[in-house]
Amino acid sequence: MEKLSHLTWDWLGGLIKRWRWSMFWRGFWLSLVIGLFLVGVPGMRPDPQSESFQALGAARDYLFDFAAWEAASLTDKAVNDAVGAQRYMSQQDQVDYVRDYLELVGQIAELERQIEDYYVDPSIADPEAATIDLRNKRDSLREDQRSRQALAESIIQSQVDEVLVDYGFGVGGKILPPLSIRFTELPTILITSPRDRIERTGSYVLQHGLVVDQQEALESEVDTELGVSSLVVPIGGLGIWPAMLIETSSVPFTYEVTAHEWTHHLLAFYPLGFNYGVTPELYTMNETTASIVGKEIGWAVLDRYYPDLAPPPPDYTPQQQPEFTPPADPDQPPAFDYRAEMHATRVRVDELLAAGKIEEAETYMEQRREVFVEQGYRIRKLNQAYFAFYGAYADEPGATGTDPVGPAVRELRYYSDSLYDFVSTIRGMTTFAELEAELSARSAR
Repeated sequence: MEKLSHLTWDWLGGLIKRWRWSMFWRGFWLSLVIGLFLVGVPGMRPDPQSESFQALGAARDYLFDFAAWEAASLTDKAVNDAVGAQRYMSQQDQVDYVRDYLELVGQIAELERQIEDYYVDPSIADPEAATIDLRNKRDSLREDQRSRQALAESIIQSQVDEVLVDYGFGVGGKILPPLSIRFTELPTILITSPRDRIERTGSYVLQHGLVVDQQEALESEVDTELGVSSLVVPIGGLGIWPAMLIETSSVPFTYEVTAHEWTHHLLAFYPLGFNYGVTPELYTMNETTASIVGKEIGWAVLDRYYPDLAPPPPDYTPQQQPEFTPPADPDQPPAFDYRAEMHATRVRVDELLAAGKIEEAETYMEQRREVFVEQGYRIRKLNQAYFAFYGAYADEPGATGTDPVGPAVRELRYYSDSLYDFVSTIRGMTTFAELEAELSARSAR
């Protein structure tokens, strides 16, 4: 009994030491990453003299509380990492655990939709009473989900870690900066752009769950007071540490966003990430790089652990911008091609704005939005801020229009020997001209 007691205390002592070291290193990396983004990265520092900075005044009641979120997330993850239960599970058990967890998230989302339907239906006099069984089931599943969350996150992190190491991103077999994710109800972002051109000049993180009328009221106030175009947009992830990931039942999306956000963490230590947002070109270079890494690493994880869900591997062969294809049968209307239609819309908007026809461009965007809605694409608002945000994720053609930055980043990946070679090359760049020069040199080989 005494020997067993000593063994127990030794085990507990080791656990406490591991937990303390885990907390230390999490605190160290958290401080370093947040310091880089909020203090060192020029593109992330608000300029009090800029007009867009005044948007904070309008949005002050909706700003996201990062401090409270970080405190809760780091405490929960530190305790789970100290135990490290995933290390004692087989590969198949880990895969099954993640599948079951994400399926559980999907079940909760479906129950939420069913409950909302009752509250929307005007024929139901007492939706609270009508949904009591659904809400009890939802709450029970939510409790189960929360008890599984930390372990599911650890498994996902370890799987992405292994693939990143195999792709050459490891240092002594470890990923630096450490990969860490947290499933959460994501905040939204208020994007601002000048009306006379498409350029992201402001980005402010807002609370989760803003209803449509709140979004519209905030956008209207910002537009009126600052004379800009604004839009509140949802996001799939946010590159703070640990990275915020949207609660989703999609296995492919989960791994893609995990790798995408880690790429931002990595780039923060290099010139490209350090200058995130300093110019529109650098903003697009950062986001397109992260999107490429996210898709490629996400695919590799699926191919290794979830082969039944793996799509064809990414192909970065240089492509022409999407064009309209005439229908084979003149009597049949052509199929609606979202990317081609959005590309054409962006090109025309850029032409109108370049000619100083702001009101005409805004009228045209609203007309085009109505076309997209008719085709089943629920775009709430199509304006300059919309293109300023979505056009930066230019690993695929569409909202980027004729902007050459995204296609150039894709082309660099095509001419790179590996994903690691691509990232190692682009992470040191601080201008689009450097990217063009590198492409010229590589294509001439």
